[in-house]
Amino acid sequence: MSDTIKRMPTLSDIAALAKRRGFLFPGSEIYGGLANTWDYGPLGSELKKKIKDLWWKNFVTSRADMVGIDAAVVSSEKIWQASGHVAGFADAMVDCKVCHARTRADHLIEDFMEKQGTPLKVEGKPLSELSAIIHEHKIPCPTCGSADLTDARTFNLLFPVHVGILADNADLAYLRGETAQSIFVNFKNVLDSTRVRLPFGIGQMGKSFRNEITKGQLTHRMIEFEQAEIEYFFNPEVEKWEELFNRWLSDMQTFVVETLGVDASHLRVREHSDEERSFYSKRTVDLEYAFPYGFKELWGLAYRTDYDLSRHQEFSGKDLTYTDPMTNKKFIPHVIEPAVGIDRLVLMVLCDSYWDDTANKRVVLKLKPSLAPYTVAVFPLLRNNEELVGKAKDIFASLQKNFRTAWDDRGNIGKRYYYQDEMGTPFCVTIDHQTLEDGTVTVRDRDTTSQERVSIDKLQTYLGAKL
Repeated sequence: MSDTIKRMPTLSDIAALAKRRGFLFPGSEIYGGLANTWDYGPLGSELKKKIKDLWWKNFVTSRADMVGIDAAVVSSEKIWQASGHVAGFADAMVDCKVCHARTRADHLIEDFMEKQGTPLKVEGKPLSELSAIIHEHKIPCPTCGSADLTDARTFNLLFPVHVGILADNADLAYLRGETAQSIFVNFKNVLDSTRVRLPFGIGQMGKSFRNEITKGQLTHRMIEFEQAEIEYFFNPEVEKWEELFNRWLSDMQTFVVETLGVDASHLRVREHSDEERSFYSKRTVDLEYAFPYGFKELWGLAYRTDYDLSRHQEFSGKDLTYTDPMTNKKFIPHVIEPAVGIDRLVLMVLCDSYWDDTANKRVVLKLKPSLAPYTVAVFPLLRNNEELVGKAKDIFASLQKNFRTAWDDRGNIGKRYYYQDEMGTPFCVTIDHQTLEDGTVTVRDRDTTSQERVSIDKLQTYLGAKL
């Protein structure tokens, strides 16, 4: 079968499939939901774990210049004061005076201008300029359509928590707004407990929290999300930051295209403008993906100089310098930071693998086999035939030892195939009457729908070679 032209799915397509097949569920759904929260279902949690494991293997355990940590989610208020998050970690928001919906000002403007055919990046612009643009163009509320909006105002994104039994004397702390800061805080601990030498990186993966207002783009932006960040430390007098920067950018692209199997034509690199880039960064770029709602940030890469370690050294009073073992010179290392949202990687993979196969009237998730929640599904042709079911269960048990295997004996074979297609399962094995006669099974390929008879004793080898 020739591959039909692949249509870019809508966000509604992705949301429907994700809910229908157990990839994503709205958070707190039976109680009316909780805005900007999502739960991963049985298939979604498998897909997410596979992506996380691949990231960790590629960027931490397979590299001699990397180590990993797993720090606490709740952290001292002083960390976030030093990092600047308490004072400056805020988004510009506007409120609708009619329906009272709150929206990020930069997203409101950029989405409106893009629909007008005049794209405009405004992230980092002052509040007064954002307000002026909104009022000049009479940009309406995305919820009710009213143009009666407030001026842009800042809202801090950190989640405060109070640590202690009694509210009167509880200590103020914060749920971490990013995983990066605990890497900087533990820099000295890593130096003292390992034998790492510059250049080296510290990687971390885990939950972060931001009290954000989002626009209903599934898991692209949530209040609770999972990050995978690396802080790569180096001596700027020895290593050229430009070379390290370009190498990390290449590694990021390679991971997305080769490891996750994403179409390279759906990616682009966008340079941050001077207004948008943080004041301490010498260069920042975003690796963007063409989501159904446009090109949006997938993975950020920034050269943060020595800002973070210097700030924590200043605020903590602790020595966070590195001593060169050859010269005994002490200095604060510079850092390059590749930071990606795991939830965005999951959403990207779902979008990129979604295929509306109109020729066969089916929806397929053409996941790379290494990412598929299930590698193979086993079907007895008839669920009420004990001999077929018994043989199918033997094959299922055998395959389970080496492959993530699904069992399905409901409905007709065609419906079972299409169910597995939507799950992204690469192969289906059917045990039929011929199996009982000659010891062969039918193996059906997800992408081509082609079928092949394979001997049971060669089935493991056959599947292994295909994968």
